[in-house]
Amino acid sequence: MSMRRALLRATGSMAAIGGLVVSVLAASAAAPGTGGLPERTNPGGPDAEPNVTTQNPISAPFSDTFADPSIMRGKDGYWYMYATSDPLHSGPSEFGLMHMARTRDFADWEYLGTIFDEDDRPAWTTSDSYYWAPDIRYVNGQYFLYYTATETVADPGPWNYSIGVATAPTPAGPWTDSGGPVVAPRPDGGGGYFNTIDPALFADDDGTRYLYFGGYHGGLWATELDETGTRAVGEPVQVARPDRYEGAFVVKRDGYYYLTASSAHCCVGPATGYSVYAGRSESPFGPFLDHEGVSMTDSRVGGTQVLAQNGNQWIGVGHHAIVTDVSGQDYIVYHGIDRNEAWLNEPGGINRRPAMIDRLDWIDGWPVTRAGAGPSDTPQPAPVTASGLGIDSSDPAGDDALTPVTGVWRAGQDTTGDAGSVGRLIPDGGDATVATKRNAPRETRVEADVRVPGPGHAAAFTITLAEAGRSGVTVTLDPRAGELRLEARAARATVHDVADLPERYDPSVWTSLAVESRGGQVVARLSESRLGDVDAEVSVDLPPSAQQIPRPVRLTAAGGEVQVTNLTVVPAHTPVTEPVAEPIATDIVFAEEFGADLDTGWEWVRPDDSVGTADGALHWPLDSVDIVGESNDGPLLLRTPPEGAWIAETRLHLDLGVDTIRNYQQAGMIVHIDDDHFVRLGNVAIWSSRQVEFGKELADGDRLDWGAHLGGPAAETMWLRIAHTVDPDTGDLLYRSTSSRDGETWRWGATLTLPAGTDPRVGLYAGGGAEPATVAAFEYFHIHEIR
Repeated sequence: MSMRRALLRATGSMAAIGGLVVSVLAASAAAPGTGGLPERTNPGGPDAEPNVTTQNPISAPFSDTFADPSIMRGKDGYWYMYATSDPLHSGPSEFGLMHMARTRDFADWEYLGTIFDEDDRPAWTTSDSYYWAPDIRYVNGQYFLYYTATETVADPGPWNYSIGVATAPTPAGPWTDSGGPVVAPRPDGGGGYFNTIDPALFADDDGTRYLYFGGYHGGLWATELDETGTRAVGEPVQVARPDRYEGAFVVKRDGYYYLTASSAHCCVGPATGYSVYAGRSESPFGPFLDHEGVSMTDSRVGGTQVLAQNGNQWIGVGHHAIVTDVSGQDYIVYHGIDRNEAWLNEPGGINRRPAMIDRLDWIDGWPVTRAGAGPSDTPQPAPVTASGLGIDSSDPAGDDALTPVTGVWRAGQDTTGDAGSVGRLIPDGGDATVATKRNAPRETRVEADVRVPGPGHAAAFTITLAEAGRSGVTVTLDPRAGELRLEARAARATVHDVADLPERYDPSVWTSLAVESRGGQVVARLSESRLGDVDAEVSVDLPPSAQQIPRPVRLTAAGGEVQVTNLTVVPAHTPVTEPVAEPIATDIVFAEEFGADLDTGWEWVRPDDSVGTADGALHWPLDSVDIVGESNDGPLLLRTPPEGAWIAETRLHLDLGVDTIRNYQQAGMIVHIDDDHFVRLGNVAIWSSRQVEFGKELADGDRLDWGAHLGGPAAETMWLRIAHTVDPDTGDLLYRSTSSRDGETWRWGATLTLPAGTDPRVGLYAGGGAEPATVAAFEYFHIHEIR
């Protein structure tokens, strides 16, 4: 594991540091006349236009569907996005074997074609195999695309999924498969197979690469990979329980590993309730706990909500990747479904799942999309992808934004053909230094892909937030010493942090080095894929005198030539730290305490004589009945809600046990138009898990669609709430779920809709199975005003 050593010492002379030095002087925000940066810039050099915006779905310019998106910035400066195998358009359209597209600014896109075609399918997979859920990474100087293969030659048949990988010298290909599975099909011991699907790589700072995979049947797993990144080694470890999650993606932040994954069914058209949750751990193998300390492997499964539908047009939001723009702001890239246009016309039965993007905030140590606002359907600020200070990030030595100070600074061509034009720092009898002509503000982020070409790789790399001979910060990437060093020097003291480089680090390979000075702290991170992975990271709190005035950025190489590409200097992002406001339940406008007689406003649908009140509760023995699907034999207790917005609440006691299979015993609240149009919120046994399920059924012609958002965690005693509002533009009826295990701490979930102009009733339900015998006890039913 990388070691970090922080020191504080009296001021002294700073030893000469060989390497590539980026000097972004830690200083106050740029004042007029100091060369301050615009808030956002387009790519394209000094004449870039500010304020680029995106509009979901971002894949709309070239496709109707682009599911399970994976994304990264290539070393050529483009941002590449990959998608699962599907027809690209509603029809007529051929079935493409995974897709590629790229952009410079997330507004304009270019479709690049497929990863495989029928003539170059991986030979170890059958001609009937599909290829799902690509995960793009940069490994050992090549691009690795991990994917799911649904059928192998060695073990043909249904459900015998496996993980493969293809490599390419550029992010656009050409792709060469590794020749066999990274993770082979895994028998479940009962004649079937565990789901070996949805790969996601994570590279840690101890040199180990981990692959996360799996979904639902069998759960999520983590395994180490060999040095080539193409084969699993050792014993895999289960990191999330069965029956809940798929589509894992792992990032490391502030010492924690965050496992993010999608829950519920991805693809049931307009009823889809797919969403994203997170847990974190101090180990890449878990246990991954949510913000209340509930594990993602518990039967009453945990997970902190990251992304869920919010009542606008987008539903089924999930299967995501996390990417960071050059300002340091994180984004979540995912697919969604337009609830008004859920299916491809041709062929039928395939969900239309375009790719989407939104800002990902970190609030109280947890990731949340747009501070909890959920998926956007209006124009949003695009990720920052280009440099300020007049720098052309794709050709840093080909413009006049940087001034040579010592040695030689010239444009060159990347010999691998990956990065395109690069800046070459060539020492001439000493070091080679170049500086920006304009000053950078105090709140600054500098990033570059760097490498040392040629035999010996003698030069060291450094990124620094300081100007030579003055107070400030210097970051040094020194392969000879095997260290990433950060030094912040002030008038009276100097603060250090040092991290060891992992053995896998290769100075001849393009590697991202980012330095961010923000809020009185400097953080430097070395990353091979810049997707939440880390080769080394250092950070210090800046002494006050190191935060005074704007200064230029300086790049220095010593001991040999250093090549630089994708150089960006932009204002560091301003984090969003406060969540959006949640609904608040105020005065109770209706109260049913379940005494001897029910309020006269209640009406039974299919009454059950075994249900009755006693001891201040409504006791409801569970039976093998339900209203999902066509049976429609479950009893309901309903009443007309008040006009306007409201929150309905009940306290439910239901012993469903743990770990055993009790499908699908449940009880909770329901909003009911008829037996084919309703939403309901319940505590549910789903195979061996116990979950809070917020589901929806609707009829579309002859087809009944049922889908659900999965929340929780569940408990034997639960407080359940459904909040009702009306969309002021469409008149759609909006219903949002929330649950609590103590009646005080609430977890808000997804928003489901019912049609405008309908008059649903609200009430209670129970059923799903009679064995083993158990009874739901509703202790009250309240309706609150809402604020």
